[in-house]
Amino acid sequence: MVDAPFAVRRSAHLRLGRRGERLAQRLLRELGLDLLVRNYRGPNGEIDLVARDGEVLCFVEVKTRRRHAHSRPADAVGRAKRRRIVRTAHRYLRDIGSPQIRYRFDIVELVLHEGRLLDARYWRQAFSEEDMRGSLRFPSTPDA
Repeated sequence: MVDAPFAVRRSAHLRLGRRGERLAQRLLRELGLDLLVRNYRGPNGEIDLVARDGEVLCFVEVKTRRRHAHSRPADAVGRAKRRRIVRTAHRYLRDIGSPQIRYRFDIVELVLHEGRLLDARYWRQAFSEEDMRGSLRFPSTPDA
């Protein structure tokens, strides 16, 4: 077997991520969240989706994998990634005038096979600023 050139693999990976973000947007809308921003970029990183759930601002990381992946999509959100998300969220809050608003960090996990959605899980409050030291601990059931 011959590996595809890096550019081809990279573009397939980016297409998968974009598809996942579109599916995550649909899921969040169905759950009643208002989508505010897609792919907010700050100097420290990017936040896939910013949404509002009632009076709470949600910074949402979307992780998409193909069916044959060896780990859960959210396993890719390690400590360093969480720190970047938190720093980028703080920048977003400054950019919008530092409102006194509650916020949380959510994760949407998606598993696709041949372009079809096999599994979607939404973890509200998947992590907080206080638990940056450890690994993610998910409740036994996702919110959706």
